[in-house]
Amino acid sequence: MKVLITGAGGQLGRGLIASAPEGTEIEAIDIGDLDLTDADAIRSKIIADSPDLVLNAAAYTAVDKAESEEDLAQALNAAAVAAMVEALDKTGGKLVHVSTDFVFDGTSSRAYQPEDERNPISAYGRTKAEGEKALRPGDLLVRTAWVYTAGGANFVRTMLRLMREKDALRVVSDQIGSPTWAPGLAATIWGLVAHGAKGIFHHSDAGVASWYDFAVAIQEEALALGMLERAVPIEPIPTSSYPTPAARPAYSLLDCTKTRTFLDDGYTHWRVNLRRMLEEEKALG
Repeated sequence: MKVLITGAGGQLGRGLIASAPEGTEIEAIDIGDLDLTDADAIRSKIIADSPDLVLNAAAYTAVDKAESEEDLAQALNAAAVAAMVEALDKTGGKLVHVSTDFVFDGTSSRAYQPEDERNPISAYGRTKAEGEKALRPGDLLVRTAWVYTAGGANFVRTMLRLMREKDALRVVSDQIGSPTWAPGLAATIWGLVAHGAKGIFHHSDAGVASWYDFAVAIQEEALALGMLERAVPIEPIPTSSYPTPAARPAYSLLDCTKTRTFLDDGYTHWRVNLRRMLEEEKALG
């Protein structure tokens, strides 16, 4: 199988490359290899290479900057996806596209299921929702949330830095979801591909957390591993005390039942994967 992976230098892209099934012919591209704001270049690349599968792990993910750069976010998160689909229509290939919990408004009283109605409340969410609409019935859409991995730019590593630098932290406690370890997400994507999945699937780690809960767990696990020399007080605060340009869904837990049933692979709690990530992070020095 010939596979083109976009966003190869990102957290998920690196995980997809590292866990690619044996015998898969991988071409991994990132910024500098292909301008994903150039629809013609995207079409030309895919038509010339004719991959069996495009794994699109590239995206504009600067949630707050997207409020002032929506045109750029639209180009990367929606127009690029449409161009990939157009090219794959000609070559016969399949698109696996990764999206986000931000396509939902966060007003649900239960975890969001794959077929629930999209209603984004931010520029980032709108552009990701538009990208989803470009997919064909035979393509695969995988939504995820709160992605992190060792060595990446993410909440876990930011918290570790702040816990070393600050005497106290204040973290939002009324935005609810579940963290996602990128290697686990990559394994799920490859599993879905291997089983011929199409349509919409969700993947995040099991369990529920606020950003405050996540921060507390990061500190506890890091202290246990000797990655921090001291504990600092962490104060839970409401979103209203930490205003940002972009609105965030207050409750964006993803229901992953369909995915776990399809793969028959069980659930892994987010705290277990957090510990795995921190052990890797410690090994990196």
